[in-house]
Amino acid sequence: MSPKHTAIIVILLISAAGLTTLFSHSERIKPNRPFSQFPLELGPWRGLTSQMDEKVYNILGVEDYIMANFSKGPGQAVNIYVGFYQSQSKGDLIHSPKNCMPGAGWNIVQSSVIPIDLPKSGKTIKIARLLLNKDGQKQVVYYWFQSRGRIISSEYMQKILLVLDSITKNRTDGSFVRLIAPVIKNETETEVLLTQFADEVYPTLNQFIPN
Repeated sequence: MSPKHTAIIVILLISAAGLTTLFSHSERIKPNRPFSQFPLELGPWRGLTSQMDEKVYNILGVEDYIMANFSKGPGQAVNIYVGFYQSQSKGDLIHSPKNCMPGAGWNIVQSSVIPIDLPKSGKTIKIARLLLNKDGQKQVVYYWFQSRGRIISSEYMQKILLVLDSITKNRTDGSFVRLIAPVIKNETETEVLLTQFADEVYPTLNQFIPN
């Protein structure tokens, strides 16, 4: 399918989403457990939570979230943010870091979709990867949309499935998972660290995010 055709389909589906919002009421789904219960010990990783600025919280429109820094040794730290939305039918849509990061001064150097192996869960998932640069400092970002039993790496597909699920499942709940680590030695080592943490945290995410 050509990019033009894909764009047309997305526009039509987003328009349909507006109509769906007007003529139906999606069910407000709660997380399986409140994120205040998110464990701060995950295998060799130890975490410390932080709070979101109130203005940012109001802009994002999340109902629940976890934001924490996890570390398993010197120079081995990962920041995790998971935002949970009970319903996206009222305009509180999941924000993409492709929009938020540049606003915070980070330049997107690379953007791609990559597979990562999760041995503890016995699966491989596709996630979005960003390489960021700000004043000579680099970060690698892993993120995905974990919504209604799916792992989604594309913002466009996230919107398409949101519309379809609002019609067929009466659900518009969803979660956004973001992992960030600074590049200390090289990008490869940073990606290995992020993948190791993703493998450790993924089973725990499934305890909080409804399928």
